[in-house]
Parts: sequence; C-alpha cells; structure tokens
Amino acid sequence: MTVKQLRAFLAVARTLSFTQACSELHLSQPALSLAIKGLEESLGGRLLIRTTRRVKLTPEGESLVPLAKRLLADWDNAEEMLRQRFTLQLGRLSLAAMPSFAGNLLPSALMAFRRQYPRINITVHDVINEQVIDMVRQRRVELGIAFEPEATDNLDFTPLFHDRFVAVVPPDSPLVQHDSLDWDTLMSWDFIALQRPSMVRRLLEQQLGPRQGTLRVAFETHQLASVGRMVASGLGVSAVPSLCINQMQEIGAVCRPLTAPVIERAVGVITWNRQELSIAAQAMVAVLTATFAPSSASL
Repeated sequence: MTVKQLRAFLAVARTLSFTQACSELHLSQPALSLAIKGLEESLGGRLLIRTTRRVKLTPEGESLVPLAKRLLADWDNAEEMLRQRFTLQLGRLSLAAMPSFAGNLLPSALMAFRRQYPRINITVHDVINEQVIDMVRQRRVELGIAFEPEATDNLDFTPLFHDRFVAVVPPDSPLVQHDSLDWDTLMSWDFIALQRPSMVRRLLEQQLGPRQGTLRVAFETHQLASVGRMVASGLGVSAVPSLCINQMQEIGAVCRPLTAPVIERAVGVITWNRQELSIAAQAMVAVLTATFAPSSASL
C-alpha cells in the first residue's frame, strides 16, 4: 500500500464517484483507476464494485475505510511532527554540562536558545566533567559541555573559550590585599581541593607537579560549592576555574587572578563524531558558539 493509493481509495469511498474523487485529488480518471487497481492487487482482492451507473464498496472495502483513515491520520501526524522538528517548532534535546558551567554560564545560553526556539524541550544533566564525557560516549546525550578531553577518540571537541584558574581565599585573609597571587604564595596556605578523579584536580597536579611536587592537600571534597564554603569559612584556600567566580563570591569567598604559572584549559562542546546531530542540537551548538566563542571567561 502507498499513501497515494489510500488517499485515492478514501476519496472514492467517501464520494462513491470516480469523477468527484478525481476532482478532489486533482487526478485524471486513468491515474485514479490505476491507483485503485494497484491497491487491490497489493491486498489481493476487490475493494470497489464499479458499474456504469454507480460505485459500491465490497465488504472488504468497507472494513478498510476506518483502517485507512487511521493510517493516513498517523502518517499526516508523523509528517507534521517531523516538519516541525526540522523547522525547530518542536523537539527535544538532552545535554550534559559540568556544574561550574551549568550553574554559571549555561543559563544565559539557554535563555538565548529559548527566545529563538520556545517549543524545544531541553533536559540538562548537571554532572561532573568526567561524567559529561562518558554520557556523550554512551550516547545518552547529544551534547556535552566540559573541559577539552585528554583522549578524543570518537569525540569531536568545539572550543568555546579558554578558562583560567583563579585563587579562592577567605574574605578575612591577608591574601585579599593582593591584586593577583602566584602559586608559591597560595600553596603556603592550607589547600582545599576537589577529590580525584576530578578533571580540575588532575589538571592542577599535571601543571604544578614539576614545580610543586605532590599537591599538598589539607581538605578534599566532591563539590565546587563545598570548596567555596570551606574557603569562605576560613579553612584554607583553593583554585577553581574562573567561570566559578560568581558562585564563589555568592558563597562569601574572594577570588584573585593566579600567575606563575598561569593554568588554563579550553572549555567547549563535546559530541560523538559518528553521529549526525539533530537539528535542535545543531541549533544549540550555534547558540553556544555565538554566546561564548567571541569572548573568554578567563581573567
């Protein structure tokens, strides 16, 4: 059966006239007769009895009418749904973002996306950097937003900006008086770090190892928010990506630029390179690029 054959059959069944059906469908008599004949041959029997005076449905034709109506309604609905998806009037998108990005920068991008495509439903998975990469690899989400992966096998990475680490110190610390801090000065205080296998922790160890040796850690935690609260309460100091500055300040900690060495890493969009992105995902990448790529989150 084809959609064209079913539409032809329903037009004849409704009007009981080949002439009227031809007018409705804008088909010639031979084309309509050919469509009906093809449908009957594919199903294995007659659906219509046609004489010189009238057209009548066979019992099999009568039973096909409600089925054909339902099939065509489903087809039309599917066609319209896909058309809306392709024109971004309808759709779903799942993405994963590391907490430092999800809680600080992502909302502005979502607002920009929502203004353009208000009917696209978006699910955001707020997970640590490593889980973002895993979710993309497992194809549980189309897009991930995280630091550039160390291994990019089967992944594509589109950089948005380079994020530079900043010092986080208690509000009553003498370090607040400095416009910027170097790592030697910062590490002379009790250091609060994210626990392994955090990408932030690994990056600090890789960059500071040749200079500082083993990273001396007084306190460890899984959440950046906990790092900020521990620093704000005076337990020690820390270093976080600069995109967390607003979050740290809201908690009560103070941030200062870090030098000697400057530690930075690209933040961007991670996708599975063997999968074509949906139209909605392509639109989100375009919005993210337009929102963040021209500027940098670094200090």
